[in-house]
Amino acid sequence: MWARLYFAAQALAGSAWWIAVFAVPFVREATLGSLDPMIMAALDIPLFVLASAVAAVGLRTAAMVTTGWTIIVTAGIAVYATVTTEAGWGALLMMAAAGGSLAALSLMLLGRLPTEWIVARGPFAFRPASARAGATRHVIATAVEILIFWGVFLAVIPFTIAFVEEQWSLAIPFPSATRTVGLVVFLLASGLGLWAAATMSTIGAGTPLPSAMPNRLVIAGPYRFVRNPMAVSGIVQGIAVGLMLPSWLVIVYAVAGSLVWNFAVRPLEEADLEARFGDEFRRYRASVRCWWPRFDVGGAISARTNLRATRPPAAGSDRDRSPIAR
Repeated sequence: MWARLYFAAQALAGSAWWIAVFAVPFVREATLGSLDPMIMAALDIPLFVLASAVAAVGLRTAAMVTTGWTIIVTAGIAVYATVTTEAGWGALLMMAAAGGSLAALSLMLLGRLPTEWIVARGPFAFRPASARAGATRHVIATAVEILIFWGVFLAVIPFTIAFVEEQWSLAIPFPSATRTVGLVVFLLASGLGLWAAATMSTIGAGTPLPSAMPNRLVIAGPYRFVRNPMAVSGIVQGIAVGLMLPSWLVIVYAVAGSLVWNFAVRPLEEADLEARFGDEFRRYRASVRCWWPRFDVGGAISARTNLRATRPPAAGSDRDRSPIAR
């Protein structure tokens, strides 16, 4: 149903856009640049607008046609906008349409988004770290992961987005103070991320990477105040980078990342934690919020006390003890 509703909305939006292209010169220039609208309309109206309308009634072939065409147009107009600095808004809108069409097509063909394969069965499948590895090894692995992930998601991708934003003439002016604010926020968020990573690797007997997850449920350090300090840190860092560049599209990228993590990754991650740690994780989840930190020290102590109450008597090895890291 959601896939059909999306394709119906896409057909209506496409129709409205083409009417605006021929009726409003500003829309034509902002979305098509110097491209001939007659030639584009001859292909796009049947393959995008009409195919979306047919997909809305449930025809899967039409959904595949409009999705494939949308991806082709997105790639072409993105190259055109980058080379000519024209049609930037058209490229941006088509990127959004391509993402929406892919998601709707997945819902229509699979009945769901393939997030489970990506984060539960694919290359980022949840697996506990080796129980035989020492704390030093976990710390080193975590440091390498941080360098790679921060380098890619907080440097390479944001700078690429900022470059494209400039090339596509989408940049908007920011107040001069935003760079300083962004730097301060970035340093604070980075400190939170490093604190969380150090806590997880030294106490949790694992790393933040899904393929080498901690073997103990960590409720120490920043995990006393918020359940996902690493995610909070990364999202705030992304927003801070957007302020420093400055780039509104980088800020959008960071916010979009938070939505993907919250609605696609977090449910699967928490299901894995619940399966491995049972009541211990359920009590922790009930006591500590996911996104908004609680600085009530008494509440944090109470949460730890509740968790401690579920801890079985200590035995002679880590395997026999409750997997709660304090």
